[in-house]
Amino acid sequence: MNAASGRLDAEARRDAVVAVLRDAGREHLLLEAPEPSALTEVARDAVRRALERGGAVVAAGGDGTINAVAQQVLGSGRPLGLLPQGTFNYFGRAHGVPTEPEAAARALLRARPVPIRVGRVGGRVFLVNASVGLYPNLLEDREAWKRRWGRSRPVALLAALATLARGVRPLRLELTTGGATRTVRTSTLFVGNNPLQLERLGMEVDDSIGDGRLAAIVVPPYGGLRLLWLALRGAVGGLGEASPLVRLDVERLVVRPSRLGRRTRIRVATDGEVLRLPVPLRIEVDPEPLRLLVPAPEDAVEVR
Repeated sequence: MNAASGRLDAEARRDAVVAVLRDAGREHLLLEAPEPSALTEVARDAVRRALERGGAVVAAGGDGTINAVAQQVLGSGRPLGLLPQGTFNYFGRAHGVPTEPEAAARALLRARPVPIRVGRVGGRVFLVNASVGLYPNLLEDREAWKRRWGRSRPVALLAALATLARGVRPLRLELTTGGATRTVRTSTLFVGNNPLQLERLGMEVDDSIGDGRLAAIVVPPYGGLRLLWLALRGAVGGLGEASPLVRLDVERLVVRPSRLGRRTRIRVATDGEVLRLPVPLRIEVDPEPLRLLVPAPEDAVEVR
């Protein structure tokens, strides 16, 4: 559990989850990460304990927390359960996981593992999206606003609008997929693996997105006002009608900045976290699926 995630206090969330598992007579151990920097080590410990006991690893937090835990779970043979507690919770909501701690814990009791395809960028797992350009700036500004004004969707939206109004220096990228290379100028390259997020933006989604293919969206090198207009279109689900966007549905994409100078790394946002990864960036569907504990139909919540 990431104690810093969510809008409820950590003690209340912990008590609600523990009460459900205790009352059901299910053996469990709760490991708490006091700060985000401790997540990786705590997740490694959780995987080790799950392997010893033949159990599952459950991530309690937002998409960034779930990503950090999934990095360690993938390849271990252990299933991953979710207790979504972030701002948007796209990964959990896409699979019908309740967002209230008690309901999510009850859903775990009857959940069954289902193979879920995830993405990789520079060797790092991503569950929802990965991007370069404007989006890393947006995430860093959003975290600064949250620290000052609290964690909520309105705060996240206002922070995004402020970032977009400021604009970003365009990137020139070489994109290679299927043996063909094209050069684009863009304010941001966004690669999505989550059909719910793409649908909310107004993009057309078929069954292949999130199940073996990724949706790569190239945003033109707009200035601040046009980026604001584009963001508002996305907020009302109309981004798919913005004709200047270029979209590529791919299994594998290689990204090379054509003007990087002496730098050998580029900022990349993955599931709400900002990293510096080596170039060229290799973005692809991971060949090994993640075994996700998906709620039984009677416990799943309707996506909204």
